[in-house]
Amino acid sequence: MRWVVTGAAGFIGSHLSEALLAAGHDVVGVDAFTDYYDVALKEENARGLDVRRLDLAVDDLELDGVDGVFHLGGQPGVRSFGDVFDVYARNNLVASRRVFEAAARAGVRVVFASSSSIYGDAERYPTAEDVEPRPISPYGITKLGCEHLARAYAQGFGLDVVVLRFFTFYGPRQRPDMAFARIVDALARDTSFELYGDGLQSRAFTYVADGVEAIVTAMERGRGGETYNVGGGSEATMRDAIATLEDVSGRSLDLVQRPAAKGDVRRTAPDTARVERDLGWRATTSLPGGLKAQWDWAANRVAAR
Repeated sequence: MRWVVTGAAGFIGSHLSEALLAAGHDVVGVDAFTDYYDVALKEENARGLDVRRLDLAVDDLELDGVDGVFHLGGQPGVRSFGDVFDVYARNNLVASRRVFEAAARAGVRVVFASSSSIYGDAERYPTAEDVEPRPISPYGITKLGCEHLARAYAQGFGLDVVVLRFFTFYGPRQRPDMAFARIVDALARDTSFELYGDGLQSRAFTYVADGVEAIVTAMERGRGGETYNVGGGSEATMRDAIATLEDVSGRSLDLVQRPAAKGDVRRTAPDTARVERDLGWRATTSLPGGLKAQWDWAANRVAAR
């Protein structure tokens, strides 16, 4: 099969592209290589992949001869208040509209990467897909807007789309602004780590290889027009995760306490009954096992420099 992966030079996109290639597929990657974080890291992620520089907000996405699109490209990060909102609107809403329009025109399926951020501080836990979305960050608002755009193109133009709501993916190559990446870097370099809030906020942490399996399976047999939570395997507080990383690394972390960040939710915990029923998928990697893999990867990179 021939697949397009948007955001192919990013954390999840690069892992997905590698998995598709390993399965014998042809992968066309596209990425804008924005400077949200160090572009050199994205170029490193893209090594060995066919990744074309494309700004989906203005450049056309050619889909002739393509079997489907994994749309992972976009502007990440819940710290999205202020003037940067224009960037989120452009790189999420505008870019996604153009992807959906191109896919509808070409008659190909799209698997769209949404986020647990659309739930905000959810009304109940575990949180099922039918819970009312109440995002508390501009980022979450734009991801929810993308979901609405996908459904509008499905209804108006016959777009075949499956929406996946990701719950805190982690693992090797995680974005450097994310907590686990900052923790393992601080441990490897013996520097301090800034902990936002009291550390008792909890997440459903999802190891990236488990998530990639769900993404591929959604393309193969997800129900058109359906939305699935993709997360779990481990729910833990930040202090639990820090203790686990200290254990797997054999080092102590120098913590610097900071106020809680605006836009960060207190808890995420997915109800995964729907994805288990329809796709037969469940996260299987334990938090200690996944964090050891991330620590080993990060420690080896620091040692090699």
